[in-house]
Amino acid sequence: MALTNLTPEVWSSILQKYLDKNLVYGALVNRDYQGEITRFGDTVHINQLGSVTISDYTKDTDTTATQVLTATDQSLLINQAKKYDFTIDDVDGAQNKIQAAMPALERAGYGLADALDQYIASLYTGVAAANIVGLGNDTTAVVPTKATIYGYFVTARTLLAEANVPANDRWAIVPSWVMALIIASPEFISASNLGDSVKESGAVGQICGFTIYESNNVPNTAGAKYKVMFGHAMSITLAEQLMKPEIIRHYIRLGDQYRGLHLYGAKLTHSTGIAVATFSKS
Repeated sequence: MALTNLTPEVWSSILQKYLDKNLVYGALVNRDYQGEITRFGDTVHINQLGSVTISDYTKDTDTTATQVLTATDQSLLINQAKKYDFTIDDVDGAQNKIQAAMPALERAGYGLADALDQYIASLYTGVAAANIVGLGNDTTAVVPTKATIYGYFVTARTLLAEANVPANDRWAIVPSWVMALIIASPEFISASNLGDSVKESGAVGQICGFTIYESNNVPNTAGAKYKVMFGHAMSITLAEQLMKPEIIRHYIRLGDQYRGLHLYGAKLTHSTGIAVATFSKS
């Protein structure tokens, strides 16, 4: 069967596998408002009901007023568009066209996943000012050690608790050098003690109620001031779609052209739903 007869759905599943496999940040957010994404520039509307007033009730007394409910709207803009586009010449692919295409598509999937992961990581900038207190900042980063690292997790836990972030399913994403400090901490609980489900999720353990994930995409400035995010899936929403993976004959060359488009957008919907530490190695 000619390579051009392979359906786009086959390539879509290959790319999606790599998107899912390589995401760290993307696996820890919610997709509650995914909606229908058909093109770059679409908007997903996120509506949140306002508070309901609670007041005293007196028996046999007429109520004089009733509350009019309100709602707020946040717009999640699908404003990120990434693509891959490569051609395999008929001469180069005459004997091993499928073998050449498969690794290239795998690398394309990894590249798309990496770009999405870094984009979600960059959303730390929207954190509420109150949720960095005691965790360092751009002016003065803190320098954690194996003796002090647990204390910063306690601080992050307190900030999230005061912001009413659910205690279950909290996570933290750290760079490798911070992970080394955590492992050396006596409070660390290894994933090997937490069961297969935790290990399969990519978690490396727990500390102070946070499930720890390790990533090389933790934002940093020139190898310093690493932005370690503590959070919960409720705080960041992601809407994405892998669009139009296709194989066509190149219009001016003798070869098959492989191309695809990835559309997505993400938003920190609860600025108090995350805490951010600024860590430096020295």
